[in-house]
Amino acid sequence: MKTYLKLICLILVCFLSTDLFAQYPESKQATFIETVSSSEVLIEATGLYKSPEKKKKKAQKDVKKNGVTMAIKDAKKTAVYFILLGGTDPLISTPEERAKFEKNTSFFFDMSNVSRYISWEETQILKKVKIDDGRGIKVTKRFKVNKEIITNDLVSQEIFVAKADLVDIIGNPFILVIPETKKGENPIELLQDNVKVKHAAAVVESYLTARKYDVIVPEQQANLDELTAAQQMLGDQEEDYAYQLALSIGSDVYITFSGAVESTGYGTEKYSMNVRAFETTTARLLGAETGYSQARQGEIMVSIEEAMSDAINNVLSRIMNYWKDDLKRGIQYKLIVSISTDFDEDEAEDIQFAFMDAVDEVAKKSKENIVTSQTIDYLLWCDPEKYDKSSKVYRYLKTSFNDQGVEGTLKKINVNRKLILLKVVYE
Repeated sequence: MKTYLKLICLILVCFLSTDLFAQYPESKQATFIETVSSSEVLIEATGLYKSPEKKKKKAQKDVKKNGVTMAIKDAKKTAVYFILLGGTDPLISTPEERAKFEKNTSFFFDMSNVSRYISWEETQILKKVKIDDGRGIKVTKRFKVNKEIITNDLVSQEIFVAKADLVDIIGNPFILVIPETKKGENPIELLQDNVKVKHAAAVVESYLTARKYDVIVPEQQANLDELTAAQQMLGDQEEDYAYQLALSIGSDVYITFSGAVESTGYGTEKYSMNVRAFETTTARLLGAETGYSQARQGEIMVSIEEAMSDAINNVLSRIMNYWKDDLKRGIQYKLIVSISTDFDEDEAEDIQFAFMDAVDEVAKKSKENIVTSQTIDYLLWCDPEKYDKSSKVYRYLKTSFNDQGVEGTLKKINVNRKLILLKVVYE
């Protein structure tokens, strides 16, 4: 009987020690080193192994025999954990995603899957330290982790909504890439005239297209001029050409970037790139990151690319989080209505009330930015199944406005993907 019970216990121990019940790593200590490509990042991770043996000598013997191998396994899990749940921009970013992930930890930390996620492992061990009087060991190594494979598994395990499904519901985000400029400077001219700026923009655009975003390349100065005039309806504001251009073209998000170079001695230079992402309709900052290149002599374009790659990866993670959040609220539009000064005060107020009622009917949620006798400025979040195009929103607003029998005629100034510019004139 005792032999039988021992056999059962042995089988259970072996069964429970397999990767079928793999859970979180012991260490969870990792550091982001650099972005290698649009899908891979380099992570420095520490793995931990503590011997289960009770007696000191047996534990030390176990650590000597198995410690490094087991600690490296834990380091690999830690690198994957960092991508999923650690750092400033983990893939798992919402409580809902975390709850779903908790039910699938054994899948993601099974060593067969961890090995799929690790695309490269440094041969050299950076650090190896015995702990607890030789009963345990810590090992530090560097690994390249493929975020794209992990993301695909998150979709297959129904933790993430597939990007294709997001696109079906609210469309693919349109992103504009533009250099940061001083007041009065033209970002389009800077892109055309400065080779370094143009190269930096190309690096960002390459990342975006690799991840299947729709990228807008600003080419027409006329677009900027048109919206500069339209923005004057909002009152005397400091010129922000990047914001105006993004609204003019109809992007969902616009990314600005700027760079700097510093001497690091011995004829070498180090580049830094500052990347910021904004929500187009509000100019709200979604994320900012600074990336750095290695110090090197010459090879300016390589340094710019390296610094930009280091910065853009985390910013794109924040853009995706913004996009998932928008899915819950609906498609966002900016509505600006200009009311002619030909109307008296009472007529202008009736027009305002008519638009407010129409907005309440068409939008799931709205935010009132500015309401004056001549201007109505709103943000609308509309049901993507009913109003997947700004032209549909305009059509509904026009019909509702006409049905209320107020004075004036509603005219369209400009309707694009994110911006609806209208005017009410006296006829």
